[in-house]
Parts: sequence; C-alpha cells; structure tokens
Amino acid sequence: METKIKPDKTLVSVCGLFCYSCGIYTATQANDIVNLQRIADRTKIPFAEIKCNGCRSETLTAYCKNCYMRKCAGEKGIDFCGECEEYPCSHIKDFQSRMPHRAELWKSQERIKEIGWEKWFNEMTEYFSCAECGALNGWYDFKCRKCGNMPGNDFVKNNLEQLKSAFN
Repeated sequence: METKIKPDKTLVSVCGLFCYSCGIYTATQANDIVNLQRIADRTKIPFAEIKCNGCRSETLTAYCKNCYMRKCAGEKGIDFCGECEEYPCSHIKDFQSRMPHRAELWKSQERIKEIGWEKWFNEMTEYFSCAECGALNGWYDFKCRKCGNMPGNDFVKNNLEQLKSAFN
C-alpha cells in the first residue's frame, strides 16, 4: 500500500532530513498537544516555541530557527548542502553525528543530487510508510502509529540499533 503525497519543498530540509518523519512536524500537523509537550519537556524547548510546519516554512521550532545549515545555504544561494563546494563541512558532519535519526543524511544528499528533490521526496514517502497499512511514520516510530506493525517503516528497520541507542 503506497502513500501518495504531492512533493512539497517546504518539507525537505537543506541537510537532507524529510520533515514528514519528524515527530515535531507530525505532532504540529495533528495538533497533538500531549506529544508536543512531551517533546518540549525532553528537548528543553519552551512549548510556545516547539511547533513546526517544515524546515523551509515560516513556522519553525526554536531549534530549527537557529539551524546553521539553513542559514549557510541561504547565504550561498543553494538549496541543499550537497550542492556546496565545501560539502560535507564540519557543521553538517557534527550535526549528523549527534542523533541517530540523521544517519542517512549523506545518502539523502546523494539521491537529491542524482534524481532531484521531488523524486527523492516520493522515495522518502514510501521509505517512511508502514509496509502493512501505508501510514507515514517517523524516525523513532518502532511500530506503526496507525496499525501497530513493526517496524513502523524501512528507516527504522535499517537503523534500529542506532535508534534504540537514543533511548538508553
């Protein structure tokens, strides 16, 4: 079962993250106040500053408002870090190394460069969808939010041990 969503560049980050897989983005879209509060508490971001409508939107979580890669790409007039002559720079290397959900940034940058962001967006929609019911799930959805299938998506399947380490 395939989930079809029209490619939207607002939901594609400069660094190669897919916004539909972000817990903050999905909780914002669902107006899931309980989950947003949980995320705010865990990240120490004030609740009033936690909502996000995508990496290229006007409504960004406090963390993303200060994103170095976003600012750098804007100054250089590029859309993605992979277009930069300095890629991969120390900033994106450091960013990638800090959290397991960033494990596939290099792969994303390569695919965006190879096939374009719209086709990559479509690939990511499938990659982050439940194999059982087609629901989109996030980086840390070990089981599908809709049907409970495990794993929640192929990203989780491919990076399970790294993701689990974030909770230890």
